[in-house]
Amino acid sequence: MATVVNIFSGRATRYLAEKIAVSYGKKLGDVLITDFSDGEFQPSFEENVRGNDLFIVQSTFAPSDNLFELLLMIDAAKRASARHIIAVIPYFGFARQDRKDKPRVSIAAKLVANLLTAAGVQRIITIDLHADQIQGFFDVPVDHLYASSIFVPFIKQLNLPNLVMASPDTGGTRRAAAYAKILNTSFVICYKQRSKANQVDTMALIGDVTGKDVILVDDIIDTAGTICKAAQLMMDNGAASVRAFCTHPLLSANAIERIEASPFTEVIVTDTIPLRRESPKIKVISTATLLADVIGKVHNYESISTLFKFE
Repeated sequence: MATVVNIFSGRATRYLAEKIAVSYGKKLGDVLITDFSDGEFQPSFEENVRGNDLFIVQSTFAPSDNLFELLLMIDAAKRASARHIIAVIPYFGFARQDRKDKPRVSIAAKLVANLLTAAGVQRIITIDLHADQIQGFFDVPVDHLYASSIFVPFIKQLNLPNLVMASPDTGGTRRAAAYAKILNTSFVICYKQRSKANQVDTMALIGDVTGKDVILVDDIIDTAGTICKAAQLMMDNGAASVRAFCTHPLLSANAIERIEASPFTEVIVTDTIPLRRESPKIKVISTATLLADVIGKVHNYESISTLFKFE
């Protein structure tokens, strides 16, 4: 007897889960989340899930209620005797806290991994982790997907005559190099120094962008301070145009206003996090088809690596 697939969603990512369900060809499962007057909430599955494969979609961006809601849904699924419980976390929050970079701080990414495992998750599906080593924080399988599978075809369609890839900081060098290899082009790097989080003091360019159509690639765009400064640096050094491809659009504070005032031709992001508001300079590409394909392959015990091979 074939195992039934159920796709459920927390409140934070329902907009994406609905598209995933449509792409997969299945109705999104019915979840009731009851809010109490003191701020507590309680999720319940309003249909039988016993013996089924449950895929629970929820990004864990701020506030932390989104993470806790996911934990409660996993716990509810375990107590409802689901066969397999898979958390689909398009954006894995707290991923920037992946090591002790100064004394007496937490490693939040590891703590979140422990919490998810303790709640009863049996597999994780996520997109563009801030640091690849976070996969090792889990004692369950992690399917780490790459937004390049949807970004690269889009970049090719642009038909830019003098393409060069770029990283807004040295930490993203490997990512920019990977895109450059796939697209058979060169890449440049921005070297930045900062005195505190979300504030860049100085930035210098390593490489030549004269007359080039520059594409900056990054996993997270938060306040947009770094990437907008990098865009201006590219134009100051003779670039013909500059675009950005960023997976997770946190876009906190006045990030959207910064992008609109920047020299970017456009900024392309995915829908792992909902935009606070639309902007003529920001284009959203959906991850729904990618995630639906992966859900199908995970359920059928098929390899997902074929989704990330480029001709």
